[in-house]
Amino acid sequence: MKGRIMQKKMMWLAGLVLGATMIGGCASSDGPKIGVLLPEKYNTPDGMVLGSDGYIYLNIPNYNDDSYDAKVLRISPKNQISEVVTLPRHPDTGKCGPLGIDIGADGNLYIADNQSMCGFNDYKSRLLRVNMKDGRAVDVEVLVTGFLQANAVSCHGDSVYVTETSLDLEADPMPSGVYRFRYFEFNGTPIELKPNAADDHLLLKFTTSNPDWRVGANGLGFSKDGKLYVCNFGEASLLEYTLNTDGSVKSNRVVAQGNGMESTDGLKVCDKTGAVYIADFLGNAVHKVNPQTGTVTTICQNENNSGGVDGLLDKPSEVCLRGNKIYVANIDLPFDDNEYDELHTISVIDRK
Repeated sequence: MKGRIMQKKMMWLAGLVLGATMIGGCASSDGPKIGVLLPEKYNTPDGMVLGSDGYIYLNIPNYNDDSYDAKVLRISPKNQISEVVTLPRHPDTGKCGPLGIDIGADGNLYIADNQSMCGFNDYKSRLLRVNMKDGRAVDVEVLVTGFLQANAVSCHGDSVYVTETSLDLEADPMPSGVYRFRYFEFNGTPIELKPNAADDHLLLKFTTSNPDWRVGANGLGFSKDGKLYVCNFGEASLLEYTLNTDGSVKSNRVVAQGNGMESTDGLKVCDKTGAVYIADFLGNAVHKVNPQTGTVTTICQNENNSGGVDGLLDKPSEVCLRGNKIYVANIDLPFDDNEYDELHTISVIDRK
């Protein structure tokens, strides 16, 4: 293992010296570069959101080495990092696994704590809120308990939406879905969800039939006109939901499936164009989907197990848009023939 890490380190240094190359469709002249090189104590980057202050807020679940506490970091416009808060470990498991993050209308951070990724599939996952004041974290509240696999978070209107990647681990096909919570429901006492899709907060559900990747609802976001977009990871699909004024589902459709996408993980919707940008964990790629036509454009893709050398994608799980740049969190989990390595990176790609 040490020999492979040293080999990748030499490759990284060689890349800095030799300059631009074409690797699996990403030319380093206009492809990914290292935007942020994270130290070991921030070894597993994931969820990101752009704040009104121009900073990107980044979740660090540290799944790859959880001897380090889970954190929320802030990435400045100059790509400098600073800590926002250390997230509280679950009192029963001693772990915290923050994935999705969004900023609510109240200016606070809403975070999905996925305990399943920490090894606990017994409804221990939570929704947390980091209360902010003048750009600083004041405290952290537990808002909702009883998720099985809480994943993405999106705040829209008077509500907070959370994807549940599985509603029943034994069912085939496997169901997953999206929960909706109103801000006024957060009154100091955590909401306890009823298991097995029996809770009234469950807004929608769908199934995943892929036997190799039983991973359902993942990335989540809203367009400027209020369309709800959800990724079904195992089906490599992007789903669109139109909501009624009361928040219920009016209609739904599959926007795109496959067409170069091997999986659909985290997403972001561009307010200006309506395009949906998607991280493809299995395909080691970033795609752009046109919701009107369903056209999938692969923005960048490189070989698996790249080690993050010179900014190459290394099991990307989330994207974030800032200016004309796409920030990509390389979660680098040891799945799908990938090896966890010592380079912990946020890649940056020019957005055209």
